Amino acid sequence: MSKAEDTRAFIIEKTAPIFNTKGYAGTSLTDITEATGLTKGSIYGNFANKDEVAIAVYDYHTCLLSKKLDEVIGGQESATGKLMAMTGYYRTNWKKMFERGGCPILNASVEADDNLPFLKKNVQTSIRNWATRITGIIEEGKKSGEFKKNINAVDFSYNIITLIEGGIMLAKITNNQHLLFSALDRAELIIKVEIKK
Repeated sequence: MSKAEDTRAFIIEKTAPIFNTKGYAGTSLTDITEATGLTKGSIYGNFANKDEVAIAVYDYHTCLLSKKLDEVIGGQESATGKLMAMTGYYRTNWKKMFERGGCPILNASVEADDNLPFLKKNVQTSIRNWATRITGIIEEGKKSGEFKKNINAVDFSYNIITLIEGGIMLAKITNNQHLLFSALDRAELIIKVEIKK
């Protein structure tokens, strides 16, 4: 990695927790300089503006989340096991996630919808990629005979994402982890009963 790439990576890693807790709109250039110990000139020498930092931070967050999900899914052989590992990840890691500001996809979704159009495309891509991953697992389960052949894998993928993200949002805003666990229970019921052959 070049010195410029190292500096960019440093800025992203140091500011990622701030963007996730304060929000993309709420994070100021001063927050960025304080977190990194760099001057405004150094920040703007590596990024065109704060929006570019925000996009890089969002991509960093979603890349980390994707890698963690890959790890838990990768240890499973069956399609059912892979989907259950995904819900299990959120059941096991909710506290750490909440301490870091919540789910980066959810947080960015709320802000990007109306206030940060420059981030919207990245969030849409993340959600599509997540749905594609779940759809692929469901299709794999259909082929192996684990899941019913006539189910709509795409619809069920988005249902599972909705339950996970909705559960995170409700649990975080009400400070009640039961609401997340209840949503995960529902997602697991879909996996074990509704789509299972």
